[in-house]
Amino acid sequence: MTRVYVGMSGGVDSSLTAALLVEQGYEVTGVYMKNWSQDLPGMKCPWAEDLADAKRVAVQLGIDLKVFDFEADYRGKVVGYMIDTYKEGRTPNPDIMCNQEVKFKLFLDASLADGADMIATGHYAQTKDGRLLRAVDDNKDQTYFLYRVTSAALEKTLFPLGGYTKPQVREMAVERGLYTATKKESMGICFVGRVGIREFLGQYVDTAPGSIIDKDSGKVLGQHDGAIFYTIGQRHGLDIGGGLPYYVVGKNMDKNEVYVSTNLQDGSLWRHEIELAAVHWIGKNPGNGKYHIRVRHRAPLVPATLKDTVLELDEPQRAVASGQSIVLYEANLCVGGGIVI
Repeated sequence: MTRVYVGMSGGVDSSLTAALLVEQGYEVTGVYMKNWSQDLPGMKCPWAEDLADAKRVAVQLGIDLKVFDFEADYRGKVVGYMIDTYKEGRTPNPDIMCNQEVKFKLFLDASLADGADMIATGHYAQTKDGRLLRAVDDNKDQTYFLYRVTSAALEKTLFPLGGYTKPQVREMAVERGLYTATKKESMGICFVGRVGIREFLGQYVDTAPGSIIDKDSGKVLGQHDGAIFYTIGQRHGLDIGGGLPYYVVGKNMDKNEVYVSTNLQDGSLWRHEIELAAVHWIGKNPGNGKYHIRVRHRAPLVPATLKDTVLELDEPQRAVASGQSIVLYEANLCVGGGIVI
């Protein structure tokens, strides 16, 4: 019998994942990954509550639940990366790094060492022969966050939810009477629940007020509380009001200045060409040619031509920030991607 270790976060998706695998005849063990347990001012970390929910579901299913403590590695590999990238004035994606470094590396290796044959998670994606395929539910598809996972890891991974929509998953969880069937989805930063990025970064980075400057006129329009908190294309949180809306079109981290414009056609807001760094291919490099790309999770797939590490876009894309990921697809197949320079 195939032994599968299921990453159980205490949410409905991973709960149903475990239930389906039990029904399919696998020998299932649940694993709660303790990645973060630190409380923040005004925000209690939900890890203990999530662990309790995972335990309740494990009891319902009659399976063992283990706790793997990855907190020290997580702090360095995911949280440290996120903080450092923001300090550089760039926009990171900690969920992508978590999948690369923790779920499909640390969790996979620890599970195999503990006797598992495979791992499973509640991601909305599909995999076959070490390849990554988009989920049936295009609205929930999470391949954008999984593009840095290796083909070798995917060969040892099951994604039981990839063929279902989110409403179907809820319905199936209710039918099975799972304790987490109606639990709300966690929002906000992947590892600390509903706290906002501004509140989180404020605990780790020294910030200072600075000027918000109209890029076109050079006029100081207001004050910000730290350039680190702003990203290209941002409209809300500027508090400079009056007239047409302003959008962030640039910033200078050394001067702690944020530049804005009311011109929606400002060249800084649009990318016709995107250069990628830290390119990762799932399997072999598919080479130059035509692809469809996503510039962010849930963004529409748009055509582009890859020439080495440069993407030439058929249509310019708005608010593509340095540090975020671009993911490449061939039809339903996610082939890899890279990080915007």
